[in-house]
Amino acid sequence: MADVKLAAETRTEFGKGAARRVRASGRVPAVIYGHGSDPVHVTLPGHELMLALKTSNVLITLDIEGREELVIPKAVQREAIRGFLVHLDLLVVKRGEKVTVEIPILTEGELAPGGGLLEHVLNALPVEAEATNIPESVTVSVAGLEPGASILAKDVALPKGTTLAVDGDDVVIQVLQAQAEEPAAETAEAPAEGAEEAANA
Repeated sequence: MADVKLAAETRTEFGKGAARRVRASGRVPAVIYGHGSDPVHVTLPGHELMLALKTSNVLITLDIEGREELVIPKAVQREAIRGFLVHLDLLVVKRGEKVTVEIPILTEGELAPGGGLLEHVLNALPVEAEATNIPESVTVSVAGLEPGASILAKDVALPKGTTLAVDGDDVVIQVLQAQAEEPAAETAEAPAEGAEEAANA
């Protein structure tokens, strides 16, 4: 998995006005918590952070004014319309410890002919993995699946050292029967002969 290093600056001003000023300067407010320590409020460089978050569950080494802290993102808040970063929650992790995260589920292969529709019941799979070795994603083959077929969590092949953090019988992906299309209704009907004559009278 990716390992990124970012410089963090501690934050002493709070409130909406202060947060707006932070974002206007190109940085993003964040809070660091975990391991029983008090939350630490910081700001992070916006562009570098945006690039880092393109990788799911990215491992970030923060340089907090000379002190290093290893963290992973736990909650990312974005502006609803434009999608820019608003706030970030970061969880402190230690090398060798297990953490529970959600990893994206990717699919490969073509469904069996017959018009089935693929439905992702889960878009991300909850797993437990070593903090410095979190898989970026898992890939599931849907080749040849027919309507009515499903893939359970326990059917997903996980990398070594990664275990499910969800019931193994939970449905991850299923194939639905495609609905038959209804014939298109005629846009207009020809007027009755009598009505046409009355209109021309």
